[in-house]
Amino acid sequence: MALGQFPHREKVQVIWRSFQLDPNLKTQPDLHPYDYLSEIKGMSREQTASMHDRVESIGREVGLVFNFDNTVVANSFNGHRLIQLAKSKGLGSEAEEALFRAHFTDGVNIDDGDSLVLVGKAIGISEKEVEEVINSNLFADKVREDEALARTIGIRSVPFFLLNDRFSVSGAQDPQLFYQALHQAWAEYEGTSALT
Repeated sequence: MALGQFPHREKVQVIWRSFQLDPNLKTQPDLHPYDYLSEIKGMSREQTASMHDRVESIGREVGLVFNFDNTVVANSFNGHRLIQLAKSKGLGSEAEEALFRAHFTDGVNIDDGDSLVLVGKAIGISEKEVEEVINSNLFADKVREDEALARTIGIRSVPFFLLNDRFSVSGAQDPQLFYQALHQAWAEYEGTSALT
């Protein structure tokens, strides 16, 4: 929303990076996500459900649909490798959006090869190319490079946005905050101090 209003949006390049909150997470499709989060966060199931209810409500206000009751506890490494494949074809944003929708809205197991093939095909990547990635170690190094970069920056949560390698916005924030951060980053990039 903020980028859509930003006067220099056509000059902004979005680079998606891979980051896993828990690289050691074991995919457990039969485990309810609230039970999983209760266990790792030390919260009651009710607290976890309430927290997600708030996120779903906030999402609705900005046009995002979250169905946390349907999400699958899944390791995202293969999903990130699909994103890296997509980035190599200029489809990084499409892959990100498709995987977000698959995971957070549609309840798709983003660690499942067949599901990732469907996501890839939906954005224009051939079944053969996706299967080649899933059945090999292709793009694993790219995912690990991004994760190493995140560690050097000190990233520990998502979402995390880094603008112009200097300004950061962490968490789901109001679009106005992003808009201001875009202006600050642009002003520095242009060598000016005026914010418009």
